[in-house]
Amino acid sequence: MRRKFTSYFVLLFCFFLSYTPGYTYSSTYYIDGERGNDSNSGLSLKEAWQTLENANSTIFSNGDSILFRAGTSYIGQLVVHGSGSRSHPIVVDKYGEGNKPLIKAEGKFSEALLLKNVQFWEVNNLELTNYGPYQETSRWGVRVLAEEFGEMKHIRLRNLYVHDVNGWLKKSYEEGCGIYWETSGEMPSWFNGLYIENCHLVRTDRNGICGRHPFVKRAENWYPSFNVVIRGNLLVDIGGDAIKPWGCEGALVEYNIVRGARTRCDDYAAGIWPWSCDNTLIQFNEVSGVKGYKDGQAFDSDYNCTNTIFQYNYSHDNEGGFMLICTPKPDSNNVGCVGTIIRYNLSVNDQTRIFDIGGGAQNTQIYNNTIYVGKGLDVKLVSYGSWGENNWSDGMYFYNNIFYADQGAALRVVERKKRNPDGRFEVIPGTGKSSNNLFKANVYFGEILHVPDDLDGLFEDPRLIKPGSNDIMDYRLQPSSPCIDAGHSIVKSINDYFGKPIVNLPDVGWAEF
Repeated sequence: MRRKFTSYFVLLFCFFLSYTPGYTYSSTYYIDGERGNDSNSGLSLKEAWQTLENANSTIFSNGDSILFRAGTSYIGQLVVHGSGSRSHPIVVDKYGEGNKPLIKAEGKFSEALLLKNVQFWEVNNLELTNYGPYQETSRWGVRVLAEEFGEMKHIRLRNLYVHDVNGWLKKSYEEGCGIYWETSGEMPSWFNGLYIENCHLVRTDRNGICGRHPFVKRAENWYPSFNVVIRGNLLVDIGGDAIKPWGCEGALVEYNIVRGARTRCDDYAAGIWPWSCDNTLIQFNEVSGVKGYKDGQAFDSDYNCTNTIFQYNYSHDNEGGFMLICTPKPDSNNVGCVGTIIRYNLSVNDQTRIFDIGGGAQNTQIYNNTIYVGKGLDVKLVSYGSWGENNWSDGMYFYNNIFYADQGAALRVVERKKRNPDGRFEVIPGTGKSSNNLFKANVYFGEILHVPDDLDGLFEDPRLIKPGSNDIMDYRLQPSSPCIDAGHSIVKSINDYFGKPIVNLPDVGWAEF
């Protein structure tokens, strides 16, 4: 009798629990492109669906999972519906051992994966391609879209392999991309919690990871996205821009590797850069192999941006150079390029120009960077130019940097004059009409031409461990270096690239001894 009563009580408790507010029902759906059947329920391994059709027509809810069997492939497009919750997101992932499940859009759809007007989704471990018979406008691998939606929360893309997307290469509103987020419509929309982490992108055109956000006019329509994080991604052979946050407040771009950008487009592109963003932090990234001279830099502090920080990055072998800093004249909808900080970065064998200043950037601090230019290269150390009529930079402060020109190399400070068709400039010595340029406690070694007066500047060998090496550790200082404790004090509550704190006076360069 007691045993029956106990069983009855347990059943009654479960019945009441099922009607408790906040109790979440969730289901796991299985998709197996080889062994499944679309007439199945999808709710067990033996009842797996076969194609994308049922997933595309199901409205998922809190805590649901959609699992694709490893090693399977699907032709078409995955379009998700329904939203999860903060404590119970909807998860897409793989099950079983083997390769990531592959979704091939084959150019028949705008994207292989679309998340439109949904929230609290986490998509993991898929392979996605969208390669058609010819290049097409508005073609992407993954697109996250908020259209007439307001705030769209918590979209997490992790461990995706996105490759071979032959989207439109020309810079426009229809340019292609590997992973793309976008807002649209008359009603303002924005993202809060967009995470793109540990993804691998190869041969995506035009761009790698980027956004488009029309609600960025300061005086009319300023609705930035928040908590945008782009972290730990590997991008290889990207046709245009590699990583481009757009319309964000406090975006974080860190620990990404770019190996080849602007490899196919014929217009202006760079490695990593924000547009219409405030308080962006770009750190611990490695960028190499950006092609050409129509920009072609590893990094860019662009316009309608304030307080962008580039720190602890490694840039090397980029044809267009290390850093672009640019803006047209500010107006009611463009704040210009204000308050950029470039610190504790390493540039090795970047070409054409190291710091390319185009237009009226204001209050830019460039300190404790190490710049190495290899043998035989002729590079503009700082290149000043106007964007439009009489629009020159004001306040370029260079402190505690090492400028190292190896045997036969040359570094020059110049004014840009005429732009050639390939993007390079004809130049003359000088700083043009720029104002308030201050050089203090920098080290110049090798053939450095047209350098302005430098307060406390050093013109001797900084004694790096092994300059010219491919190992970043070799660009630290030897014990006998004159750079030790020779810097100008700027910020004490900061570490160098390797995490070593600055205790008293900083050393010159990117690494404390």
